[in-house]
Amino acid sequence: MAKQELTCDDILKELRAKQYRPIYYLMGEESYYIDLIADYITDNVLSETEKEFNLSVVYGADIDVATIINAAKRYPMMSEYQVVIVKEAQAVRNMEELTYYLQKPLNSTILVICHKHGTLDRRKKLAAEVDKIGVLFESKKIKETQLPAFITSYMKRKGLDVEPKAAAMLADFVGTDLSRLTGELEKLIITLPSGQKRITPEQIEQNIGISKDYNNFELRNALVEKDVLKANKIIKYFEENPKTNPIQMTLSLLFSFYSNLMLAYYAPDRSEPGIANMLGLRTPWQARDYVAAMRKYSGVKTMQVVGEIRYADAKSKGVGNSSMSDADILRELVFKILH
Repeated sequence: MAKQELTCDDILKELRAKQYRPIYYLMGEESYYIDLIADYITDNVLSETEKEFNLSVVYGADIDVATIINAAKRYPMMSEYQVVIVKEAQAVRNMEELTYYLQKPLNSTILVICHKHGTLDRRKKLAAEVDKIGVLFESKKIKETQLPAFITSYMKRKGLDVEPKAAAMLADFVGTDLSRLTGELEKLIITLPSGQKRITPEQIEQNIGISKDYNNFELRNALVEKDVLKANKIIKYFEENPKTNPIQMTLSLLFSFYSNLMLAYYAPDRSEPGIANMLGLRTPWQARDYVAAMRKYSGVKTMQVVGEIRYADAKSKGVGNSSMSDADILRELVFKILH
């Protein structure tokens, strides 16, 4: 039976219970979860006094595997544990040699390897050794469709509610960079009036500068509803505010939505729960827009729309286009989607 992989929440739960492993190999494309776990270990395993002698933070570009092993083999001073954090570990050459240390690690050392923008080859011995005695955690990029749920969950842990439209606006504006997204959420928390426990679209508009009526989320809604007037008003607003509404962000969101709409047509169950399950959405309400869009767009039309978005993306990058502005490209695309 395959060993079940621990999630970030599983790892943090263990750490809060003071259940420590000899090694945490944190890897993957999403830096946010790697930093979250490493920072928790850095901040909480040792007291401030213990950190003075027992916390080592090194960077991959400045060291080799021998340096890591030597640091890990040291015994703690006046403490039960020592913590060794290796940041930017993807720059360390011959990391496979760490296997020799892991065959007989010190139980008093907590070694944290932060390997960003890539992963360890799971077929090699090092991955097997890490998995045997410690934590091998892959931090994967979150999907755009999962962002509203991430925002809602993050704020819930802070004791706050987020209106669905507000969560969608933020997801649309920031995208899948979780470090930036959580930074924006923390800014929102600071600006909330005393006693207020709910984030509204108005707060997003006032404090982050996203128009609650003219943004990619509202453009997508206008296209789902086939509201020609509203869609063109939004494009006009985008044309007048190009810096806050770059065409690449708009095309990325539209491509994601209509690509998922294509997948929704293959769902055995086309109810909201069925489509949510097909698309990997956390809650059925996130599938409502897809259900609504399926009433307006046939499968064939959706396929054509995906092709038109690709074509518009190429034109926005200068392929086959020498004169059209971004606003004109978007205006032409919206016309083709709606007709």
